[in-house]
Amino acid sequence: MKRIKMNSMEKTREFLKSIGMPGGDAYDLPTSEKRFADGGQFRFEVPGIQGPKVMKALLEAMDSYGLYLHRVTQTQGIMRLSDDDISKMVELAHQYQTDLILAVGPRATTDTSASVHTEEGVRMGYRLRGQEQIVRAIEDVKRAVRLGCRGFLVYDEGCLWALNEMRKAGEIPSDSHFKVSAHAGHGNPCSAKLLETIGADSINPVRDIQLQMLAAMRQAVNCPIDIHTENPKSTGGFIRHYEVPEMIRIAAPIYLKTGGSVAATHSWDSTEDDARKRAKQCSLVKRMIDEYYPEAVWSPRGSLV
Repeated sequence: MKRIKMNSMEKTREFLKSIGMPGGDAYDLPTSEKRFADGGQFRFEVPGIQGPKVMKALLEAMDSYGLYLHRVTQTQGIMRLSDDDISKMVELAHQYQTDLILAVGPRATTDTSASVHTEEGVRMGYRLRGQEQIVRAIEDVKRAVRLGCRGFLVYDEGCLWALNEMRKAGEIPSDSHFKVSAHAGHGNPCSAKLLETIGADSINPVRDIQLQMLAAMRQAVNCPIDIHTENPKSTGGFIRHYEVPEMIRIAAPIYLKTGGSVAATHSWDSTEDDARKRAKQCSLVKRMIDEYYPEAVWSPRGSLV
């Protein structure tokens, strides 16, 4: 019997499988059996909460809907907050049993380079230019650590690696955890695996990642994946509420980043009224889960990283 030779693409797929990667996007959308340590499949996260007053309004509004958060994320950067702001946000996080994620600054958009503001230079995203910016970013983290924060939003892969090395060396607390931003621009399983290898505790892929791509990424990594259920106008403005039940099924453990459609941009200076609108968006997403995937397991309140 004549043996059929594998073509080049088949060989590529087989090699990727041999190193623990999926051979392609998972169009069969397999159910993820992975879970948070508490057994949960999903958690809620609200991004773009830039200060304590807005954070308080958000958490109170979530309570009014009978809901709770596992993450509140600030996106403008630690250097934009006073010590008092950080201390108050840490206190609110303890009071409401939620995790606080503060964005590492500075970033390319606040550096002296004009390139990032050009049509082509924008591709560099929020990555850091020069080792001095790495030093300053680490100082941002160390300051927040002193004030009680342990969760950090990271935009630069080199900075992530350096922070992970500091964590391993005991230069920052071992319970510090690092979330990679969607603005780093990663959207495939190999990139996700690299990020996990160099210290990512959760990964936010590009906002428009499709379900089959998300399912393949889940096969490559064990850490939580953070996915936008909706987006500001500046990043497309699309709302994916009807996809949420499938997102949970195929990508658990997953953080559902909700409320972004209230904002105009990623670093929108949200008001207290905006925060209440973000809480409403969480209630709409929860309704979708209850309707179309009622058996999905929501991590208990206060069960954090």
